[in-house]
This record gives sequence, structure tokens and C-alpha cells, in this order.
Amino acid sequence: MSTQSLAVSCQNLVKTYDTGGQKVTALSGIDLEIAMGELMMLVGPSGCGKTTLISVIAGILDQDEGSCRVFDEDLLHMNSRKKLDFRAHNIGFVFQAFNLLPSLSAAENVSIPLIINGMKRGEAEKKACKVLEQVGLGTRITSMPSQLSGGQQQRVAIARALVHSPRLIVCDEPTSALDHETGHTVMSLLKEVALNKDRALVIVTHDARIFNFADRIAEMDDGHVVNVRDSLPFTTH
Repeated sequence: MSTQSLAVSCQNLVKTYDTGGQKVTALSGIDLEIAMGELMMLVGPSGCGKTTLISVIAGILDQDEGSCRVFDEDLLHMNSRKKLDFRAHNIGFVFQAFNLLPSLSAAENVSIPLIINGMKRGEAEKKACKVLEQVGLGTRITSMPSQLSGGQQQRVAIARALVHSPRLIVCDEPTSALDHETGHTVMSLLKEVALNKDRALVIVTHDARIFNFADRIAEMDDGHVVNVRDSLPFTTH
């Protein structure tokens, strides 16, 4: 696989946390490549390093050792301003905790990435409304987060990650708060995005119902990628 066809290339990634004077290794020499036009899922037991890995890929955390190139750019060696600008234009992140601003409506929350990138507020909110319709929330655009269910808040978070058409979308348990039908709708939308050869998705999940949406599945355990395979056949532990 040539460098030009890769969205993400991780080599020998190591990340260690200091928890009260005790060193805990979250990533132990990770090697992983994610191709353009690919939907990659990361699976494995809780605490195996999945969220740490996607946080490094998205430029939220810095690794201690190894390299992580995103669209052939090395985020570790960017200054803070350049890294923020790169993430704003290229990466959409769906956090497991949603991270919605409670004082803003659904449309206002979704419009934030567009406004950060310089779009006028009115135009940004108009585009945000269109994406909210795509995730089934066209009637809740003026609702505040406190007026939405957990599943609805999750869909707002997904819309926010999609609205600025990032080249890499990183999701942490995007269907965890969704029923089967809604989860299928959201994954169909994400899969459609992934089919664009100029984009890629990486999704952390425990939800076996959505494994078949993946192009490949990387199994993780104890800070390692222990296996990478096509999405089917796949058996859970």
C-alpha cells in the first residue's frame, strides 16, 4: 500500500500514563495503516488502548514513541496553532461523552466546526440543519441538549463530526446510545461517507451489530493490535 493511498500510518506507537507515580502503558508498539476510502473498526476489551489510539490519531494526545502520520502529516511535530488548524479542517471526532455545549441548540452545536473554519454563522447553521436532517433530527434543530435523549445527543455529536466534510472521521462508540434501527441508519450514513475515496473512518466499538459495516476490523488487546481482518467472518470474544 503506497503512502499516497493512506489516510493514517502508525508505526511503533507507544503511550504511557503516569497514574499516581505508577506507569501504565496504554499503547505498546502499535503498527496500523488505514487506507483512504476505508472504514476501519477497532475492537477489544475495555482498557486495551482503543480510545488512546484514536486520540493519538486525531491529534488529541501525543505519543511517547513512534510515529503517526495523518494524510502524510506528522502531527507530533506541529506547533499548537498548526495542529489546531489541521484538525479543524481535516478531522471530525465523535466523543463517547458527546461533549455538546449545554447553552447551544442542536443546530448551533453542529455549526461550531464551520464557524471555526470561517463560515458565517447563518450559513453555518443552515448547513448544520441539513446534516441534522440526515441523522433524523430535522424536527429538533432548536432543541437544547438537555431536551434531547442520550441517543439524540449522540446523533447531534455525529452530525457535528460530519458537517465540515473532514477527510478523517474518528468515532468512539458512535452507536452505544442508539437503538438498533437508529444505529443502522447512522452507520449507513457513515459508511456512505467512507465510500468516498478521499476520506476514511476509524470507529471504536463494542457493538457487534455494526461489525458488518467495516471494511476491516483491528482487534486490540493489552496495548497491541493482535489481528487485522476483513469484517466478515468475525466472532466476538
